[in-house]
Amino acid sequence: MSVASQIRQAISGFPAGYIFTLSDFSVAPENELAVAKLLSRMAASGDLQKVSKGKYYKPKQTAFGLLKPPSAELVKDFLEKDGRIIGYLTGNTVFSEMGLSSQITSTLLIGSNKYRNPLQRGDYKVSFLYQANKITEDRIPLLRILDAIKLIRNIPGTAPSDACKTIMGLIGNLTGQQAEELESLALAYTSYVRALTGAMLEYLGLPCEKLRASLNGTSRYQLPVSQAILPTTKQWRIYEPAR
Repeated sequence: MSVASQIRQAISGFPAGYIFTLSDFSVAPENELAVAKLLSRMAASGDLQKVSKGKYYKPKQTAFGLLKPPSAELVKDFLEKDGRIIGYLTGNTVFSEMGLSSQITSTLLIGSNKYRNPLQRGDYKVSFLYQANKITEDRIPLLRILDAIKLIRNIPGTAPSDACKTIMGLIGNLTGQQAEELESLALAYTSYVRALTGAMLEYLGLPCEKLRASLNGTSRYQLPVSQAILPTTKQWRIYEPAR
């Protein structure tokens, strides 16, 4: 069987929407250029769709047009490497799943332990949010909650006070162990995130003393969160900006 036939056979076994590169094929180094040219020709003919340089997927036609790959598939090289989690989707893409926003976005935000520049991937702009904590699968839901608190001013279509109420609902559904870990993970975030997280935890009757001890006793934080929604804001020196 020719190299071209082997590649076409391998591609036929990929599910629609699966993004692959040259590294997905077991080819000898001397055949890599030929395979790269084959993939380029298949993209030109419409048999494949090109996402970015060297990245392709099999398109699937639906009644609503071509089905695009899931967002996590588009950026999987930033989420996992050699079977190890190195990043996670956060921001507006997952905030909608958390009940924080109903708006559709064309930007993907990835939590990462490395500083990276934004880039374009298919129709999406990919940005990165630096995460100082070690990223593990069981921590990702907690890190997303903390990211939502960090970005509370900028969640589209949702007032910060409404977002605060939703976030408190998410925290209230955590187990005691998860709530304690949330507090510990929050220590790696900036001061206003620690203050707002602490105010939420205190209001919910959850541990918050580590966060209180981490804050400067004289600092004040201007955040557009109503005291009617979160009555503990004053204890954490959180004040709404003057209108």
